[in-house]
Amino acid sequence: MKLKTMKSIMGWVIILLTIFSAVLIYFFQQFNILFLALLLFEIILVIRYRKIFSPLMIRVSQILIGLLFLFSGFSKAVDPLGTAYRIGDYLTAYHMKNDFGITIFLSFVLNTAELLLGGLLLLNIKPKITPWLVALMMGIFTLTTWYDAIYSPVPDCGCFGDAVIMTNWQTYYKNLAINVFVLIVIFGRLKIKSFFGNIIEWGIALLLAVIFVGFQYSNYIDLPMLDFRPYKIGNRIYPENLMPVKTYLTYRNKNTGETKEYLSPNYPFDDQEWVDNWEFVDMRVEDPNKMDGINLAIIDLDGEDITQTIVQNPDYQFFIVAWDLESADLGAFDKINQWSVAAEEIGIRLIVLTSSEEKLINDLIDERNLTDAFEFYNSDDIELKTMIRANPGLMLIKNGLIINKWHNNKIPDWKTLSRDYFLNH
Repeated sequence: MKLKTMKSIMGWVIILLTIFSAVLIYFFQQFNILFLALLLFEIILVIRYRKIFSPLMIRVSQILIGLLFLFSGFSKAVDPLGTAYRIGDYLTAYHMKNDFGITIFLSFVLNTAELLLGGLLLLNIKPKITPWLVALMMGIFTLTTWYDAIYSPVPDCGCFGDAVIMTNWQTYYKNLAINVFVLIVIFGRLKIKSFFGNIIEWGIALLLAVIFVGFQYSNYIDLPMLDFRPYKIGNRIYPENLMPVKTYLTYRNKNTGETKEYLSPNYPFDDQEWVDNWEFVDMRVEDPNKMDGINLAIIDLDGEDITQTIVQNPDYQFFIVAWDLESADLGAFDKINQWSVAAEEIGIRLIVLTSSEEKLINDLIDERNLTDAFEFYNSDDIELKTMIRANPGLMLIKNGLIINKWHNNKIPDWKTLSRDYFLNH
């Protein structure tokens, strides 16, 4: 077999092995020394045999990285506010100033850079410069996710937004696999010729940047055009057919140390000998009604949990979700205030969920002259940010089903709401 053919076969083997390894990441959610060694071995192979990759192999690597960057960038750019929240988590974890102005700016920059580099790779624009910029970004990503995998300062880096959830180790493995293709492109960049002239390339790059920034902005001033979170329209916040909650109690024999678990209330309290010899150890609750990703707890201002009472309301009700009243768009409250009495008159509740303290709630009521139709309750700010990407955001819910959602910039008037939802109510 000719040497050239052997080199070609070996190059494709390395590429296919890396693609196969990337698929295997799904099965390795935590640290695995053998899998880590495999990924590092692939990187070493590329460095050792960097000259064997043909222009076609380099172009395939460009396309694979480009598509991945575009998907990753899109999944975050479709939700720039969510990306800003994640960046804020990192700033907090690293004991840095977590300012919303900074985080939303970094969100736009990060998402635009990722989308732009993906587009440049895919279109083979600036093939001698672009690989270095990709390598710089991947270097930062790889170091950050390595630290995440070891120390877990942030449980989910949000590398694919909310579209694909990965553990920190999976994210690190993913970056190592990407680096294999990045190295192939870096080492082979001189073998690839541009498709366009210099002026056209800069023009395309500028056009792509404008399009990507505009795309993000449209998803910032309104709700994301794609919602990957558990509170999206059409989802339920509790099951349609409720199942009984099971409580299990664990008891230990005082004499032998034996432990037994009983399904409450099926334990032998009528047996005096058992009562004398067994002591309570632990309790666990199995709630089959718990929805994946939904951890909503609604607490009244006296500290009582009234979650079930509200979420199981069979009638129409509005959730006004304002995770922080200090930074909320108060004009949205004014718009809702205009039709709050009309909603109350036909039995529709206005539930305001916020993490702000009672003083801020009272100040809002006084300053905006809100009607008594508004019912204020406390909830966790992280859960509220997950529910809707707006502050405040409006959600229409009936019998646990999310009917619709509106951004604070798009609060509808009562005429529209009545026509679309309440004509027969």
